[in-house]
Amino acid sequence: MKFFIDTANLDQIREAQDMGVLDGVTTNPSLMAKEGITGRNNILKHYVDICNIVDGDVSAEVISTDFAGMVKEGEELAELHEQIVVKLPMIKDGVKAAKYFADKGIRTNVTLVFSAGQALLAAKAGATYVSPFIGRLDDISTDGLNLIAEIRHIYDNYGFETQILAASVRHTMHVIDCAKIGADVMTGPLSSIEGLLKHPLTDSGLAKFLADYKKGN
Repeated sequence: MKFFIDTANLDQIREAQDMGVLDGVTTNPSLMAKEGITGRNNILKHYVDICNIVDGDVSAEVISTDFAGMVKEGEELAELHEQIVVKLPMIKDGVKAAKYFADKGIRTNVTLVFSAGQALLAAKAGATYVSPFIGRLDDISTDGLNLIAEIRHIYDNYGFETQILAASVRHTMHVIDCAKIGADVMTGPLSSIEGLLKHPLTDSGLAKFLADYKKGN
């Protein structure tokens, strides 16, 4: 499973990259604003800065909601850097844009997916990634992980190459559960990845090793 980090914070991206386990980055206008990145030119520059840190795919989101606007924005984003994946909303024109970009050889990530039917449409249109938001479904007492399982089953039935990118991952158990189900990618905060490091027996075992070493020196 690929590990993406969902942020626009360059320091956190560098930290995840330095761990040696980072495969890519997802971000959105809200995350950009959180880092104080506003204005079209600044946002575009920030995408390039992210690409210069990581080795893998970087999802860059369009803000248009009409087909022509998505195409114009998406083509501009794709020209920024070879690692850019154009992020499109799961609406009718977003599906049309995904098909357009697929025919042009431009990779896409269809986002804000909350049902298996939406994921099926994205795959039919040739999306590179589909992003079901499991955390937001959990927030309304719906099983987000079950959606991942449904999409996995449908994609396996028909051999779709679209990758399931489990988004809105909130914590470490989300990561483990998505790996069990067979999500191709997870994207979440740095804390959800670093949480995989933690186990009390590792901490106590290491403390004992170091204490025993000191006794002999």
